[in-house]
Amino acid sequence: MAQTDRHSAERLVSIGDAQIYTETVGEGEPVLLVAGLGGSAKFWRAQTAAFAERFQVVLHDHRGVGRSSSTRNVQGAAELADDLLRVMDALRIESAHLVGHSTGGAIGQHIALRDPRRLKSLVLSASWAGPTPLFEQTFKMRRDVLVNSGVQDYFMVGTLLASPAWWLAERFQSAEDYFRERVADFPGLDVELGRLNAVTTHDLRAKIAAIRVPTLVICARDDQLTPPSMSEELAQAIPGAEHVVLAEGGHFCPATVTSAYNSAVLEFLTRQVLASRAPAAIAR
Repeated sequence: MAQTDRHSAERLVSIGDAQIYTETVGEGEPVLLVAGLGGSAKFWRAQTAAFAERFQVVLHDHRGVGRSSSTRNVQGAAELADDLLRVMDALRIESAHLVGHSTGGAIGQHIALRDPRRLKSLVLSASWAGPTPLFEQTFKMRRDVLVNSGVQDYFMVGTLLASPAWWLAERFQSAEDYFRERVADFPGLDVELGRLNAVTTHDLRAKIAAIRVPTLVICARDDQLTPPSMSEELAQAIPGAEHVVLAEGGHFCPATVTSAYNSAVLEFLTRQVLASRAPAAIAR
């Protein structure tokens, strides 16, 4: 284990056929920040410090991505949910809040349905219950760009689709830095194709009404990859789910409208903590 300071630690967790990089920051109730298609803990840079002021933030790189390794490719979001549950076991986390962005939200849905006792609450960020024709066509296009035009064009297209135009115009240097980092961290063609398949095959529309974990669904109004209608479907299907639509931010809203995003998510998580402690306070 690598120790960076008193409240931050890095660890490689062995889960059979994979070594999963994990990082914990802060103290308090654990909050799992689960990345999307890119699968990297780095996605949550704009959230980690702010969330760690109130919670123990738990991050990981998905199998075969970044600092994690795997002997085989991802088969689907359900498998990534299995991985995360095993990471929780290894880190001795009995239950946690889970904030899942995009594919990370798909992972959270699987855990909420399979073993709800492991989740204190669930935040589905720019996620979806099942694919639409537009969604499938968009990811087919991204797959075709990757296979036929290469990694650089693939990530450029992804960045353009996921980022609002105003953010790209104002912070093009930041976008370039992000783009270069993604290219440098590319896990390989076969791995990425497997991850794209995990995205397009995720479909829990027939089951999500059974989720009983306190849930927040959050998205941006101008998200082109997972449009607000996909979040609305989640919010309407999950009993008692709260629904927040940010005025702007695109698919990468955690990075592009950080203040608004963090405020909404932290307010929800803090309420869940207070609600869980209320009965104990009354009993005393």
